[in-house]
Amino acid sequence: MNEQQDFKHFIRIIGRGQRAGRTLTQQEAFDAMTMVIEERVTPEQKGAFLMLLRVREETSEELAGFTQAFRQHTIAGLDALHVDLDMGCYAGKRRQLPWFLLAVLVLAQQGKRIFLHGTTEPDSKRLYLNEVLPHLGFEVATSPQMVAEQLASHGFSYMGLEQVNPQLDKIIQLRAQFGLRSCANTLARILNPSKAEHSLQGVFHRQVDEKHRLTSALLNDPNMLCFRGEGGEIEFNPERDVALHICRKTESKVVNVAAFNETRVTKPRQLVPSELIDFWQGKENTYAHDAVLGTLGIMLVLMENLEWPEALNQAKALWSMRNKSWPGTTEQKTVAKSLFDTTGKHYAH
Repeated sequence: MNEQQDFKHFIRIIGRGQRAGRTLTQQEAFDAMTMVIEERVTPEQKGAFLMLLRVREETSEELAGFTQAFRQHTIAGLDALHVDLDMGCYAGKRRQLPWFLLAVLVLAQQGKRIFLHGTTEPDSKRLYLNEVLPHLGFEVATSPQMVAEQLASHGFSYMGLEQVNPQLDKIIQLRAQFGLRSCANTLARILNPSKAEHSLQGVFHRQVDEKHRLTSALLNDPNMLCFRGEGGEIEFNPERDVALHICRKTESKVVNVAAFNETRVTKPRQLVPSELIDFWQGKENTYAHDAVLGTLGIMLVLMENLEWPEALNQAKALWSMRNKSWPGTTEQKTVAKSLFDTTGKHYAH
């Protein structure tokens, strides 16, 4: 029996319908995704497998097995960089700037080492971090050595998934052909390619945060926190109550955080990266202030194992004592240049 015939077994398991079909075990999920990653399946089999999963939705056991497979195919060297916090930035922003980046900078000033990773998803009409960073004076890393240098120089580094895990990024890019996302978007968030002690994950849809928590427990990950962030990104939305799903190895809990504001702030018409610099240096912005403090508080709940009131108070203290000098290189800054309007139109790259 050849490998394509072997893979038919996995398609048959998940595709035979509600009565005859079943979900994959964690081991079966690992075996099936390993075959996909190593391209031991036909393109037709890959598409059928991913879309059957999309329609039915993946179980935590399946996500755990898939994640284990992709973790074995992550680029070498990232796991030796002694990262404190791993953050998958895959949703992109549509309504607001990526204010969470300023929370990252605050932690970096405190000596923490943060690794961020993400990709640009086709047809999503969103603004991604890799597009924003060059306008703030930061380079996108292209190798583990470059990541190491950036962690040493300013405490954080961002690297694209096409470098971190090319096979996983290829599946995300299939959205251009399918017109739909696949489980790869979830797996990229869970991946933790730097093997950091702490992993922060943001999602958009209800109950997906709980699924991340259950998957993390199956993977025996040391410290994971997942929450429904602004637009699905790893950023606190001050206009909405949120549940923080936390898993430390196999022990789980949920922390409920109330919204800061009862009324919605009118979204800006354009997203101008230089406004991140302006706010960091002291310009007032109520929404940005609450988004940064809330995000920083969530990070401290995860990393310092604090209760929410204490984490928020510490976040306020760290924000007030930050060094307001912008850490990005001056020559690369682009002042007052819009990259994106909130209807989904890109202006510049």
